[in-house]
Order: sequence, then C-alpha cells, then structure tokens
Amino acid sequence: MRLGEMLINSGYITEEQLEMALKKQKETHEKLGEILLKLGFIQNENIINAFLAKQLNIGTVTLSDIELNPDTVKIIPEELARKYNIIGTMKVGKTLFVASSDPHNVQMLDSIKFALGYDIQLLLAAKAQIAQAIDKYYQDGSEMLSEIMDKVEEEEMEIVDEKKEDFSEAQLEQIIHERPLVKLVDGIIADAVMKHVSDIHIEPFQKKLRLRYRIDGNLVEMPPLPIQMRAAVVSRIKIMSKLNISQTRLPQDGRIKVAYGGRNIDIRVNVLPTVFGEKVVMRLLDPVNLKLDLRKLGFPEKGSALFRTAIRLPFGMILVVGPTGSGKTTTLYSALLELNTSDTNIMTVEDPVEFNLRGINQVSVREDVGLTFAAALRSFLRQDPDIILVGEIRDYETAEIAIKAALTGHLVFSTLHTNNAPATITRLVDLGSTPFLVASAVKLIVAQRLLKLVCPHCKVDYQPTPDELEQLGLSTQEARNIKFYHGRGCPECSGTGYRGRTAVFEVMYLTKKIQRMIIEEASAIEIQNVARTEGMLTLREEAIEKLKVGITTVEQVIAETMID
Repeated sequence: MRLGEMLINSGYITEEQLEMALKKQKETHEKLGEILLKLGFIQNENIINAFLAKQLNIGTVTLSDIELNPDTVKIIPEELARKYNIIGTMKVGKTLFVASSDPHNVQMLDSIKFALGYDIQLLLAAKAQIAQAIDKYYQDGSEMLSEIMDKVEEEEMEIVDEKKEDFSEAQLEQIIHERPLVKLVDGIIADAVMKHVSDIHIEPFQKKLRLRYRIDGNLVEMPPLPIQMRAAVVSRIKIMSKLNISQTRLPQDGRIKVAYGGRNIDIRVNVLPTVFGEKVVMRLLDPVNLKLDLRKLGFPEKGSALFRTAIRLPFGMILVVGPTGSGKTTTLYSALLELNTSDTNIMTVEDPVEFNLRGINQVSVREDVGLTFAAALRSFLRQDPDIILVGEIRDYETAEIAIKAALTGHLVFSTLHTNNAPATITRLVDLGSTPFLVASAVKLIVAQRLLKLVCPHCKVDYQPTPDELEQLGLSTQEARNIKFYHGRGCPECSGTGYRGRTAVFEVMYLTKKIQRMIIEEASAIEIQNVARTEGMLTLREEAIEKLKVGITTVEQVIAETMID
C-alpha cells in the first residue's frame, strides 16, 4: 500500500489533502512525507516514519532517546555521514545498522556498502535528529583539527612579505603569537593545498563554524571548527591578508602569499559580514594546479588543429566563452605560453591577474582609480603590442576598442559569458558592435565546460534510465553500445564519486558563409545549424564522446551541457 493510502486509512489525512500534496510533489519533486509536513497536514515526522518503516519493512530509531557507541558511529567516515545524512547506530558481526532519513536512496546504500565493507541494515530516523547526532558524535571535528595541525611543523609555512609592523603590539601578541591558532590556520591552508582545493569556505552559524573545501568543483563539508574560535580564526586570516581586523561590518578583500612545499601560492581572500559573524572565502591559486599545455586540455583533434591555426594568425580576435569556473583562463594562458617568445610583445589586462606568466606584461584592473579594461586597452595600443589578452568583454566600449585592435594588426584574445559559440555573435551585437566589424574581426570562438571525471577507485557499471537517455538524445539501440559508469563514493573522492575534471570544447571557425550570415544579422540558431553542417560539434556532442570512453557520467553530461 502506498504511503498516502496508509495515512488516509489511519485517519491522519483526507483524500483532498493527499491530492493537494501530490499536486505539489509534481511541481517540486520533493518526497511526499516532506510535503505533508510542510503543508501542516502531518504535525510529527515520527508519524511519517512509522508508516514508511511499515511500508519498507524496516525498523525505526529515535536518536534523541539513545546514546550511541562512538566507535560504531565512526565506522562511517564523517564525509559520507554528512553527505548522505546517515549515522551508524549498532554493529552486530559484519552487519552495521545505519540510521537514514532517505531509505529509498539506492546510490547511498551502494556507496556505504562499497566504502565500508559491511552488510548494511537501514533504520528510519528523523532527518534533523540524524544531523544533530552527527554534530554530537563527530566531536565538532576535534580529531580532524589535531590531524590538520600536525601536518604543519613550526616554521614550515612562511607568509611572504607580511608587514608585521603595520599592526599594534597588542594585536600581534594576541593573534600572531598564539601558536595553536597559527598552526590551525596554517594547517587548514596546508591541508587544502595537499588536497588540491580551489576554495576554502569558513562560515559562521549559530552553533557551529562550518569548514568546506571546493574540490573539482564540488563543495565538500569538512568537520566543523570550534565555534568559540570564530573571531580568532577570522582575525588571524585578516592579519595574514593585511586587512583591518577592527572592521567587521563591511566586506573586505585581501591577498596572502605563502611559501609552501617549495612553491609560492597566492591566496585571494574575501571577508563578508553575515548574521552570525564574518564568512571567509580563500581562493588558492596554486601553480601546481595550473596545467598550461594545449596538448593536455582535452581539445578534440579537429578543434585542436583549428585553435592552433587561429592563434598563429597575425591579427584578429579569438574568443573563449563559458560560465565562471569553466576553465577559460587556463585555455587562454596555455595559448599565450605557446606564443610567448622573445620577439613577441604580449600584454594582458585581467580582473584580477590570477597567475604570473614569465615574460608577459600583465595588468590588473583597478576601477577605483579609473583603470578599467577599456582604459588599459587604450594604453596598450601605445605600447607596441603584438598580442593582447582582455580578461573579459563586459561593455560596448571595451568591445569596440578590442575589435578595432583586432582589425589594425593585433591578435586579440578575450572572454565572454555566453552559453555557446554561436550565441557569442549575438552577444557582441547586443553590446552595440556593428555586425560587419564583428564578422571581420572575429576569427574563432571556443565555448567550453568542465566535466567531472568518475573516481577510478569506486567506478562501477551503471545503466541510465530511459528519461536520462532521452535527455542525452541517445536511442536505446545507441545506448547498448556504450558502457556507462558512475562513482559510488569512497574516501579517495570524499564520497562524491568524482575525482578530477576534463574540458569539453565547441570550436566554431568563422568561415566566409558564417561571416555573411553575421552581416545579414542571422540568429544564433541559424548560425549554429550552418556551423554544424560545416563540421562543428556542439558541447553536448563533444561531452557524449567523453561519455563513450567511460571517463565521465550521464549526470555530468546533462548538467554541464544543457540544451537551450
């Protein structure tokens, strides 16, 4: 019997209430029990759980009424416990009883079986009670903090060019000389560097200080920091990044340069006041994570040939487009390094400069003093450049100067935030650029995305649903010839099922026919149709090629290469 029918038969809800809840479920795709609770038709989650347990023939547990064995709890790594909102309650032989609020989650069950090597018996528990138990039994991350601090020995990490004289003796005494605090913050940074983290998030809430790492595009929650250290941790980071520690009501931006592991790492810091204190985000710009080699970016063979030909043109504009975090800067830097010779004057204007490239003149935008993209571009044209990189075309003025530079003997690289290559033309015209000049200046457009790679340590076969195949545009017959994979989640990938990323590219060369269409103001769809007949593969088609060789998942292809 379905859950709704069981609740009606027992007198908890009416048929009209069930009908309202089912209608809401079609809109939100939430679980029926959650909707009934939100609508107020059921007052207690335990009522829902009792009927769900009966329906699924599993037991229930009220975590607020019992004490758990910490050793049993910690059989499940904290990353998995927090990801799936589960907690170990009891162990009998090789069977582990696990409390979950989502017993229908087959991927969760497979992941923990694979990661732990136990037979799993699920118990149903309230979602909030599981979250509270996780915070309680994983001891606010104290073990993890000790482990992080142990990774950094005295003087192992050095703050480069830190001007300690800028701060009062009292501040230095209170913050810098508290060695446990210094080791904790240094340890978090060192831990993040070793795990190839791109961003560290330190977020204050009412009862905990949350720590999260962004790894391969995923935000992975780590054990929380002690809430009582909130102000001290933020103050230490402010000192390191030369910010005003007494200013707590306005956002601040700073920068830290640390020497660690034999290399210099730049860290961009943003501090933002929130309801429960200041949130800190640190972006790690580690040269080890920057792989500047056109041969290793993932270009398809034909696309690579087109791109390499275009970047060696004497003049014109080459655009790399896509959302924030899609790897545009890496692609452009790789091209610049390939072109960087002693007889070439390369100049870049960026917001901000992310990595220093040897032998290339780089300028950071400073709008507060009038140094905009457009202002820097005008100055560049008086600096005898051969190649110019404009970090982003945001407005008509920048677009106009960049196009004129491309038409007067300079090779210009830049980026825009558009969904695909053909839509870039429409965007430039919308900014006010003349179609004729766009058609004359632009030589090549590359749209790109980053796809997460399946974790090789927990990679297993997988059969996509008919709905997923339909979204991919694959027939059942085509799918039979493809071996699909996904990751169950394991300690190596922090329970995400993914490890590493690769790029997919849509490369559109502006042929004579496409140039004529631009002048005639054809739509992006019309341009795309012609480009495809001339051999261009779309982002979705390129991503499916990656899927066929078994390195990514159906979920990633659908999510990252949405079809308009």
